[in-house]
Amino acid sequence: MNKSTAVLLLTSALGLTACTETPRTPEPVNVTILGLNDFHGNLAPTSFTKADGTKISAGGIEAIAAEVSDARKANPNTIFVGGGDLIGASPISSGLLRDEPAVYALNGMGMKVSALGNHEFDQGLDELFRMQNGGCASNDTTKACQYDTTYTGATFKWIGANVEYNATSGKTGKPFAPYIIQDINGIRIAFVGAVTKSTPGIVSPDGIKALTFTDEAAAVNKYIPEIKKQKPDAIIMLIHEGGEIVRLDKDGKPINQDVNYSTVGCKVLDEKSPIVDIAKRVDPAVSAIISGHSHQGYNCLVPDPTGKDRIVIQGDFYGHLLQRLDLTVDKANHKVMTVAAANLVVNYDERKANGTRDAAMTAIITKADAKVAAIKNVQVATLGDAQIQRGVSNARNTESPLGDVIADALVYTTKNQGTQIGLMNPGGIRADLPDTTQIKPGNVVNFGDVFAVHPFGNTTTVVSLTGQQIKDLLEQQWSGANAAAVKLLQVSEGFKYKYTLGNADGQRVNIADITLNGTPISATATYRVATNNFLAAGGDNFTVFKAATNVVQLPGLSDTDVLSQYLKAFGPSLKNVVKGRITKL
Repeated sequence: MNKSTAVLLLTSALGLTACTETPRTPEPVNVTILGLNDFHGNLAPTSFTKADGTKISAGGIEAIAAEVSDARKANPNTIFVGGGDLIGASPISSGLLRDEPAVYALNGMGMKVSALGNHEFDQGLDELFRMQNGGCASNDTTKACQYDTTYTGATFKWIGANVEYNATSGKTGKPFAPYIIQDINGIRIAFVGAVTKSTPGIVSPDGIKALTFTDEAAAVNKYIPEIKKQKPDAIIMLIHEGGEIVRLDKDGKPINQDVNYSTVGCKVLDEKSPIVDIAKRVDPAVSAIISGHSHQGYNCLVPDPTGKDRIVIQGDFYGHLLQRLDLTVDKANHKVMTVAAANLVVNYDERKANGTRDAAMTAIITKADAKVAAIKNVQVATLGDAQIQRGVSNARNTESPLGDVIADALVYTTKNQGTQIGLMNPGGIRADLPDTTQIKPGNVVNFGDVFAVHPFGNTTTVVSLTGQQIKDLLEQQWSGANAAAVKLLQVSEGFKYKYTLGNADGQRVNIADITLNGTPISATATYRVATNNFLAAGGDNFTVFKAATNVVQLPGLSDTDVLSQYLKAFGPSLKNVVKGRITKL
């Protein structure tokens, strides 16, 4: 196992006992916390680039479970927790089975608690309750209980202090516990959870209409006094919200290029990142913050409200990394003495080579694969290159080869609706086509590869927008809720525009620089635009879509249908190249 030997050691001045109590003789005990964020039901490993540039297969339940097992052998006081998005947007072997195999795998690894993620809500609140509690009363019985006819639910608990029933729900209480105190061989660790407050803008609104998502830091702070009264030995925050490392200076020149997941104690998280603001406001009683959502690997420091540095860590995505916190707690006086943090690479290739994969997890993935094999292995097409990528390092703020292809596919498959422009949200592109671990002879792609790109089951919508609305829509890529995490819409052939990032909100795109087939669009003319139903409903904070006219829903044309049809027609001519439709000035 390739583990970072560098650790970050912080001495905590935090005492969780009342100051009036007589201090007892210190009783130091070591506790290991392993965190998994943004797993997204990836039962199998996927490609990952290590800090030294080496490309490997990382993650996969067989390797993750083995890593957790090794940690427990080294320290029996080990607990396995989650940072949210454990399910949802998953590859076919889990996604087509409503992520029940993923839940069973996490149960088998002994996960105890996880923050809620926005993708846990993809299928709605009732279905999330089913995933937690078990049963087969699902909103999609073609997928539910197909892996196990008596699905028993998650043995770990999802928590969220900032998730509440709203006034229109007719319900009282909280849908999920705000925190859980876990007993680890007599050591009591409190985990308090939160999910990004932006969840309503990035999931289907019907599924969460009974819920309100409040400010993350305020919600967590509300429960700290209650937690402290129970005298835990440490408090750890699990939050599905994250940040990114600053990579460009104010002049657009590259900086911090050597900072990565293995860097210990970085202080270069972007101040615009939601997690930075949250961490600065969360009560100092929280000793460390395990984060997620932004699919980044970092091990950084952010000052708490008193100005003291506190660890904020995230472990990439799909199980490539495990976040590791090593705590020394004073069990007698209920306080944290030290905290060390590291991101551990889950090297599947090494596990396979040395025969240390977890056999129980092998059984789960074998069964899941067998359940979906008849669909997964159907050949769709061959490509002109071995792979068409979704962007370097999962970047969502640039044009990508696969984004271009998908936008073109939207136009091609809806041409009978008079479509002129195709628009695709980058967050809806979940994998390269195919993943590096799935490249096959002859550049073949099968349905499993297509499903990995589009696991949501979205359908297609064609709408009419004026030129001014298109301009306003493009402006929303950098403003409002998208300001902290740019979502650059992927656009189709013949549609081009230029933008100036340094300009103010609403002024980054000049309508004269938006062209269709070489001609500037008219502010008053109407254009037919194809997209998915999620975006068409205003998803990912692109609310301009809500004002569209002549809306045509195509429920029989799923996102996998759109891409599959286009690949069948043009696959051999498709290359892994960016077409240059979007220009940054």
